[in-house]
Amino acid sequence: MAKTIVVKQIGSPIRRPADQRATLIGLGLNKMHKTRELEDTPSVRGMVAKIPHMVEIIEEKG
Repeated sequence: MAKTIVVKQIGSPIRRPADQRATLIGLGLNKMHKTRELEDTPSVRGMVAKIPHMVEIIEEKG
């Protein structure tokens, strides 16, 4: 089984640059306090690192 992380959106995309909004959509997040379970890959970690003020890692599984 692959390693996964649970990511939660904690910041609003209002008045943020378009690339940050696109990163949120790429992670599958679009509403406040929504969570997603994603594969723990370098690309997902990079996306989370790009917008640390808008998302947080809640849990790491695997």
